[in-house]
Amino acid sequence: MKTAVIVFPGSNCDRDAHDALEKLTGKPPAMVWHKDGVIPDGTDLVMVPGGFTYGDYLRCAAMAANSPVISQLRDHAARGGHVLGACNGFQILTEMGLLPGALIRNASLHFVCRPQKLKVDSANTAFTSAYTPGSEIMMPIAHAQGNYYADTATLDRLEGEGRVAFRYAAGENPNGAARDIAGVLSENGRVLGLMPHPERAVGGHEGGADGVRLFESLMAAA
Repeated sequence: MKTAVIVFPGSNCDRDAHDALEKLTGKPPAMVWHKDGVIPDGTDLVMVPGGFTYGDYLRCAAMAANSPVISQLRDHAARGGHVLGACNGFQILTEMGLLPGALIRNASLHFVCRPQKLKVDSANTAFTSAYTPGSEIMMPIAHAQGNYYADTATLDRLEGEGRVAFRYAAGENPNGAARDIAGVLSENGRVLGLMPHPERAVGGHEGGADGVRLFESLMAAA
């Protein structure tokens, strides 16, 4: 699987993404600078990493979603390439319109940073096929604006179309996200945004390795 990681000013999980992808695929990803970098031809997966792009000025991801590389990311998605956005990457994907909804301030108004219990809501996707549906897994979270919001019609559509990939486990919602949603898919199922960090759950030393199966799922799809 050929991979790439987009790097923005203020990204701070790009190295985590690089190391996870290199460890699991055996090949280092292309590191694509947002302003003048190019997503290489033949790339299977583009990862949009977490961090605080442009210092989260205006609102989270608002400036990054208008960066020059975004047109290439749109083209990659339009060609059917896979896109994975974690944390700030999820915020970018909603801001640019690749995914519905928005990420707003945590209901507590506090930054949350902890291991987070999740439920695999759908295992019939390119990102989750290696998981058992309904199983509980652990991934770390670290965000202040991870409260997923969408109107009722959009939420009903996401659930009806099986586009909720992950939810926070019952009673474990850390941010007030609507219907405990932690990760959603695009209409074609090839773009996933999630607030937890799968790239920080691959080596075991971080407290678990439940992110490995997400990347294994992608490698099988590729």
